[in-house]
Amino acid sequence: MTTASNNAPNTYFNLHTQGIGYLNRVREVPVRRGQAFMACDIAALHGASDDVEYTRFDCKVASGEADRLIREHLEDVRAERKVLIAFRIGDLWVDPFMYEKGERKGQPGASLKGRLIFIEWIKVDGQFSYRAPARTDAAAAPEAAEAAESEKADTFGDAEQGQPTPTTARKSTAARQSA
Repeated sequence: MTTASNNAPNTYFNLHTQGIGYLNRVREVPVRRGQAFMACDIAALHGASDDVEYTRFDCKVASGEADRLIREHLEDVRAERKVLIAFRIGDLWVDPFMYEKGERKGQPGASLKGRLIFIEWIKVDGQFSYRAPARTDAAAAPEAAEAAESEKADTFGDAEQGQPTPTTARKSTAARQSA
């Protein structure tokens, strides 16, 4: 006998991180057993516009559209052009490691990792190269319902104005290796 709970669709609570940041270190990651995947670093901007700080996210490119866009802009990143994206990351987690080289050898560190699930727009050297199509009411309905249930709504302003240059956004990760 089947109960009603067995037929009910699964429901999930999503935790997404949304922001603007510089795209760095785009690479294809080979997998021993399975299909290779695209990965990238995003140096996300936060803080006051006249004193910007950066937080680095190491992301697996998880959606087909994001994968296509990252591949299209791979040469721009390799040519060290400023590639600024408005992004959404899901499934954020911390990956602890020990530094194996350099002046921090033997000290603990941590990387913020997640899945790049959406790109709203891309600018290369200050010029728009991509904008996501406007969402229809049907596509926006599930998120609107989710927001209505939430007690706290996280607002996100358009921080692209007054954007700084990525002078401190890039940090070499070649000196360390995850444990």
